[in-house]
Amino acid sequence: MKAINIAELKNHFSRHLRAVRRGERILVMDRKEAVAEIVPPPKAEGSPWERLARQGRVALGSQRWEGMEVSKLRRAVPIQEILREVREE
Repeated sequence: MKAINIAELKNHFSRHLRAVRRGERILVMDRKEAVAEIVPPPKAEGSPWERLARQGRVALGSQRWEGMEVSKLRRAVPIQEILREVREE
């Protein structure tokens, strides 16, 4: 882990963030006292939906869409006619 003072961090902020992106950890010092640690974020596991669910922002459904089969209708459905009727109401 690399230790730098606040002035160094301010002067070369972008360079230090690139180092953190590569996996380095940086300890920020203020007059020989550690005040912060800059670390890479934890590796994101799972799909974006699973990450949002872990954050409590969405609730995942229970349907498994991969195995879902859509059955054919037994008779033709006049979609355009039905839409016209609905729009007239």
